[in-house]
Amino acid sequence: MKILFLGDVVGISGCSKLMNNLMNEIKSKNIDFVIVNGENAASQGVGLTKEICHDFFNCGVDVITTGNHVWDQKEIMEYIDKEERLLRPKNLFEPAPGRGLIFIILKMILKLVYLI
Repeated sequence: MKILFLGDVVGISGCSKLMNNLMNEIKSKNIDFVIVNGENAASQGVGLTKEICHDFFNCGVDVITTGNHVWDQKEIMEYIDKEERLLRPKNLFEPAPGRGLIFIILKMILKLVYLI
């Protein structure tokens, strides 16, 4: 299984690079799962928006992680409670909006080779 974890995607230039290139990278490198830290993806370079999350998911991101800057765009407060693939820091105060942990079952194609 190949997992791609991309660190901090920052601002418009980082988002643009990700959205324009990720699908090709997934295909060319046979990547099975993509995790992106998006806490600084908003155009100001801090925070995250619902629209950016949708753009990331549509271009092949499976899970978005965050950190303390996720709250810099206030609109994310409501969305993070609804979107299971958007994670807040696990060690954040309780009860905090969103999830700090999720379990994902991946469907893999198993190839069996029989030697005769």
